[in-house]
Amino acid sequence: MVSGLTAPVDLQVPPDSTDRLFVVEQEGMVRVVQSGTLVATPFIDIRSRVTSGGERGLLGLAFHPNYASNRRFFLSYTRTSGGQLQSVIAEYQTSPGDPNTADTTERIVLTVDQPFENHNGGQIQFGPDGFLYIGSGDGGWGGDPRGNGQNMDTLLGKILRIDVGPAQLYAVPPDNPFVGHAGIQPEIWASGVRNPWRFSFDRTTGRLFVGDVGQDSFEEVDLATKGGNYGWNIMEGLHCYPPPATGCNTSGLELPIAEYSHSEGNSITGGYVYRGALRPELRGTYMFGDFGSGRIWRLTESTSGTWTRSLLLDTQLNISSLGQDAAGEILVVDYGGGVSRLRKAL
Repeated sequence: MVSGLTAPVDLQVPPDSTDRLFVVEQEGMVRVVQSGTLVATPFIDIRSRVTSGGERGLLGLAFHPNYASNRRFFLSYTRTSGGQLQSVIAEYQTSPGDPNTADTTERIVLTVDQPFENHNGGQIQFGPDGFLYIGSGDGGWGGDPRGNGQNMDTLLGKILRIDVGPAQLYAVPPDNPFVGHAGIQPEIWASGVRNPWRFSFDRTTGRLFVGDVGQDSFEEVDLATKGGNYGWNIMEGLHCYPPPATGCNTSGLELPIAEYSHSEGNSITGGYVYRGALRPELRGTYMFGDFGSGRIWRLTESTSGTWTRSLLLDTQLNISSLGQDAAGEILVVDYGGGVSRLRKAL
């Protein structure tokens, strides 16, 4: 569909009926694809602010639900400030006279110190409720050495939910599950994730699907709900971590709806519930991929609520993200520099 991108890691479509695609490049630019053509001038370039490389960089983009009228959008990136690596959520506005360029003036909404260079999460998405959801990794390196996934006094290893509507930097929605609980950060909406690399809301049901990257053996898909604990680092997928002979205490933990082992892939890329028209046989199924193997699977839900995973495509792509256009069709982002539309085949 389009090529010539540099290390693309996210793709979003603005809610403005223009049918444009906005592709996030890891080094710090957002590019516009209009009528199937890559626009030469970047939408925004913040490379001077971004610390990039490995799992760091410009990692996420979210358009405000009222973007068509207020021109507000948000970026998620990593920076180094005073020698400290940080994850940053910042607000920007599209230029009033040109919908394909943005003002680089930023309003920093939230910063989170990162203890290591990996597991920065980076996904941001507005939910059906109008609040901004943020995927935060556990802070990095093997096995969550600081126990951040289960530590409710840190924003690391969590799905966060904030209100970016007020004049102040942000507000905590009063119905967040842990508001008023001593020793728990009120921004937390769900916990126990390792490195949520792409999550999305089903545009029909509003349910939240999270692809969480595993450690040594298993990748998982979680159907995340308010206040849920998805197990890391007590569990990796459906299995105790590290695997002890006597098992582990799983009380209070939500199990994934699907997992796969590292014999099939080694780094999940979360996707979308398909709501398009080109592939009617896939409608209502959750489609996701794997960065390492290039495989794309679908999950099909039974009437009893169980999920069955089946292979859809076996590609040679490094699938860094999936996207969904205004019509509900699935787009596949290749870290090597291209974007493809899922039709009968890639």
